[in-house]
Amino acid sequence: MDADINFYFDPVCPFAWMTSKWVRQVQAQRDYTVDWRFISLRLLNAEVDYDAHFPPEYEAGHTAGLRLLRVAARARAEHGRAAIAPLYAAFGAHIFDTAPEAGDDRSEGDVRERRGTREFAEMVLADAGLPIELADALDDESWDAEIRRETDEALSLTGRDVGTPIIHFEPPTGVAFFGPVISRLPDEDTAAELWDYVVGLARFPGFAELKRSLREQPQLAAFGVDADTVGKQEDWHGGSRRQKK
Repeated sequence: MDADINFYFDPVCPFAWMTSKWVRQVQAQRDYTVDWRFISLRLLNAEVDYDAHFPPEYEAGHTAGLRLLRVAARARAEHGRAAIAPLYAAFGAHIFDTAPEAGDDRSEGDVRERRGTREFAEMVLADAGLPIELADALDDESWDAEIRRETDEALSLTGRDVGTPIIHFEPPTGVAFFGPVISRLPDEDTAAELWDYVVGLARFPGFAELKRSLREQPQLAAFGVDADTVGKQEDWHGGSRRQKK
């Protein structure tokens, strides 16, 4: 598929979701085409000791993301690449844009693990207008080779010391970068302006990185941060909010 933007996402990454919402704003204004592609945080961190490098709930969350990507890979194979935009939108709506129910006393690990269950996948598929039978792919590891190939494809464009999302601008010859990581959704006017700044940097062949480790909690209902609130700042290292020792 020839697209103006290739966007590599893991459905359980909140910052990928925030960036994707911004990209959809720009897409609507500029009439861009976007190919929504896969990158698995679980496969990217396959050799990492989760206990040493991440907060305790991350492994369950990343594993759930891989399971959902298997469903997405089957959806793409059977219903075409156009099926991924509404499916990713449904993933994000349920995972991040839905506030926790009052009295929900489940642990963060349990919440993240539930995202990889059949009950959750069927609910998302129904909202995306796709057959719930696609949830059979949750446990089908035969899709992992395709997901790994796409993960490796994304990393071949940026180098391996990155996370999600990865955006490939003006493929196949354009430059790809990790991010931009944003915690606030710009308004309609600012969205395109911000995009032009980012693309301006991306088009300069010598540009490599612009980064800080401080991040705000994203303006997502799942974090209890609404669009009128600025999320608490956290210092991120190595792809998580776990502090360096």
